[in-house]
Amino acid sequence: MAADAPAAALFDVDGTLVDTAYLHTLAWWEALRQYGHLVDAAPVHRAIGMGSDQLLDHLLGADRDRSDDEAISAAHLALYAQFWPGLRAFDGAADLLRACAGRGWRVVLCTSASGRELDVLRGALDADDAVFAVTDSDSVAVSKPAPDLVHSALERASAPAGRAVFVGDSVWDVRAANRAGTPCVGVETGGFAGEELRGAGAVEVHSSVGDLLASLDDSVLAHPRGGDR
Repeated sequence: MAADAPAAALFDVDGTLVDTAYLHTLAWWEALRQYGHLVDAAPVHRAIGMGSDQLLDHLLGADRDRSDDEAISAAHLALYAQFWPGLRAFDGAADLLRACAGRGWRVVLCTSASGRELDVLRGALDADDAVFAVTDSDSVAVSKPAPDLVHSALERASAPAGRAVFVGDSVWDVRAANRAGTPCVGVETGGFAGEELRGAGAVEVHSSVGDLLASLDDSVLAHPRGGDR
């Protein structure tokens, strides 16, 4: 691999950079209830980080009647949108993106959100000056934990998998990154414990993006490196 190939720092947004994981849990729990699916909140939370196509299969089974899937997803989005005025980025999130960009990484937001939802998240983050590219759910056929979103982000950055690092908050992020051949740094901000993230294959874990920022010199994100990691 060429040492001068572009290097990409890929960031999940929901639950990683913006404090939304539990808001999504509440919105999915209520959307499912509205359509007759009484799913406990705990397994709903454990599925956050998947795209809606994967999440419904995971919670309701792949062999279910899918006739309500679009309506459930629309209800989730409508319920989640009620929280949009109060969305906030985690402390240090914007500074982390700027620090990575300043160290030579091409920063790519890699999110299952799209459309107006993505606009709201980017507004809460307020770090577009540090962002090289964005890839979203409209760019792929299959969402996380499939690797498609990570592949799309790498293409947007023109970076090979071995010159990239993914930062995410869920085991689904870690698995998607690993399947794409990209190491993943985990943060515990979405409610997954460090042991779970490491067990899924994260190369390092931090309690928050603020902690990652403070530890950046000792992280795989310290500086882009030539060759495979």
